[in-house]
Amino acid sequence: MDHSVDDISDANSSPFHQGEHEAQNRMGVRDQMERFGSRVIREFMPDQHRDFYRQLPFVFVGHADKRGWPWASILFNTPGFMTSENEKTLSIKSKPVEGDPLGESLENGARLGLLGIELTSRRRNRLAAHVIDNTDEQLRLEIDQAFGNCPQYIQKREIEVVDASTMLPSQVQEFQTFDARSKALISNSDTFFVASYVQGLNNSSEISEGADVSHRGGRPGFVRIDNDNTLTIPDYLGNFHFNTFGNFIENPKAGLLFIDFENGHLLTLTGTVEILWDSPDTKFFEGAERLWKFRLDHGRFLAHALPLRWKLDEFSPNSLMTGTWEKAEKLQQAETQKNQWLPYTVTNVIKESEVISSFYLEAHGHQPAKFVPGQFLTVKAPINGRDHIRTYTLSSAPADAHYRISVKRETSPDTDIPAGLFSNHLHGNVQIGDILYAKAPCGAFTFDAVETRPAVLLAGGVGITPMVSMAKHALNETTRTRSGREITFIGAAKNHQQRAFFDELNQLAAASEGQIRAFWSLSEIEPNLKPGQDFHNKGRISPQLLKAILPLDDYDFYLCGPTGFMQSTYDILRALGVSDCRVYAEEFGPASLKRDGDLATTEFTPLPIATEAIIEFTDSKVEQAWTDADGSLLDFAESHGFTPEFGCRSGQCGACKTTLVSGKVAYQTEHSSATNDDEVLLCCAVPAAIEGEDVVKLKLKL
Repeated sequence: MDHSVDDISDANSSPFHQGEHEAQNRMGVRDQMERFGSRVIREFMPDQHRDFYRQLPFVFVGHADKRGWPWASILFNTPGFMTSENEKTLSIKSKPVEGDPLGESLENGARLGLLGIELTSRRRNRLAAHVIDNTDEQLRLEIDQAFGNCPQYIQKREIEVVDASTMLPSQVQEFQTFDARSKALISNSDTFFVASYVQGLNNSSEISEGADVSHRGGRPGFVRIDNDNTLTIPDYLGNFHFNTFGNFIENPKAGLLFIDFENGHLLTLTGTVEILWDSPDTKFFEGAERLWKFRLDHGRFLAHALPLRWKLDEFSPNSLMTGTWEKAEKLQQAETQKNQWLPYTVTNVIKESEVISSFYLEAHGHQPAKFVPGQFLTVKAPINGRDHIRTYTLSSAPADAHYRISVKRETSPDTDIPAGLFSNHLHGNVQIGDILYAKAPCGAFTFDAVETRPAVLLAGGVGITPMVSMAKHALNETTRTRSGREITFIGAAKNHQQRAFFDELNQLAAASEGQIRAFWSLSEIEPNLKPGQDFHNKGRISPQLLKAILPLDDYDFYLCGPTGFMQSTYDILRALGVSDCRVYAEEFGPASLKRDGDLATTEFTPLPIATEAIIEFTDSKVEQAWTDADGSLLDFAESHGFTPEFGCRSGQCGACKTTLVSGKVAYQTEHSSATNDDEVLLCCAVPAAIEGEDVVKLKLKL
């Protein structure tokens, strides 16, 4: 923050300094923050802030010592030890504990950053101030800036004051590297406080000097100890002020304070920082927007320093949606295993409707890979002495601790013989405790919860499964980011007995406070069902229904369901003027849409296909001639006695992925499964024509 008093008093000046501007520009929020900051960052304390500080028993202080090293400290006393005689001053009757560097910094004119925080209510407020008087009785400050902070990542704790006569004598240990005691405290911490400090020139060539202290929270293990003097720390989504990071840009130094809440010890550190804006490790740490490193210069362990103890009541909901470094390492390892068959234990089986059951799968001895809502799981199971593979869309959300697939039991209407071999095996034979094998989730039918355009989820029958995942994820992301995508869900089913996830989606809608709306359409209505409560429409999804439910707006439409449902719904949307590029659909083999392209549509252009080729299977040392009448490479391999793995036969699941040793392939249809240059999807690939070669050569690892 720009703490220059003269500069702040100028109504036309920015409340942020150059470093904060740089960070805000980098994240594309500069203009938004200027509009917002001028309204919420004040150069005085409103009455509610003055009352807030008066009731607190402690306050955190950011400051810099005479050598310019930042430190984070704590001052405490009985509530009422902080008073404000007017909106510009704050008096504090407290002294730093023995060994706290704050005791060496409290001279007139010194810049301080204050964080008032109430752990019982998770409320917090930040101040920038400077010392105007310091006596043995009290510290008096003049306020430069004041603003409130949201309660994200603050764990609820109850405070207890310990009788000073029962406390062990305090001890001060100085160090330049982390010892076992320091590492243990850091590793087990779910909270710490970070101080930063800047001194320099602002855009108006006026002195801009100030300190700041901020709260950081997460799950225990969210701070990684890299070695004896280096920590790596995730930075979560915040208020976009970038006060701390802005100070880091101007002055790459920080002070860290860790508290042993159970024993009253303090670990205070100072050192240099490095912001990792684009580290590859970020994507594996759940909730992290970026990372930063702290390199210790020196620190102090203040044993038995505080007569205060805190009992953990509950973790912040935001903290519970973040990760740990242990889990990040496992997720990174899972990325390398995404093409392997890995075991999952069936932990629950829930009957969702007359025809659909959900199977809850927990990773057995490994970390499940991350996924995006809408993606599917490729599952393998032995049936009648032979392994069979199928793909099922995940109905769980990425934040869930398990995978969940929801499977419709497919039967033949004409005979008593089951039509769906795998689905009937799941419904009839798989029980809690059984092991299924699966590959990492994949698929291109994905939902972007960050997109601001409202979304409409249109589901027919078992096509509801990805929509549940999308809705759950959207609500989770709203909790995490404080902004969310508006969703209208419309589900169609034959009758209420065959309708799945009715209660779950309605509960999501109720919990979303208007962000998610759920509507139900049934072809068959029983007399006991109440309109507007048990259903909203009789019959199929129609243009009239869509126009009645959807306000005039620009939407993204997501479709999933049987072939006829998807095609008819797509045709309705196109007739209503919806652009083809605004319609997303889960398409597997025969369920693919016949799209009516428009100017915004990206056409798939296949490579030229060879008429003849020599194909060598390198593992089997077999070489055979192929012609364009032999079909896909999967068809060709099967016709020669090979049994490659496959699932969807349409290039979506990736189960048939094989190493391409040499040569070039062409894909007959567009596929969504990601492939590297040395990989090929057998089910939809054929040898590609190569200019100048009548008979091309292709080598596959099979």
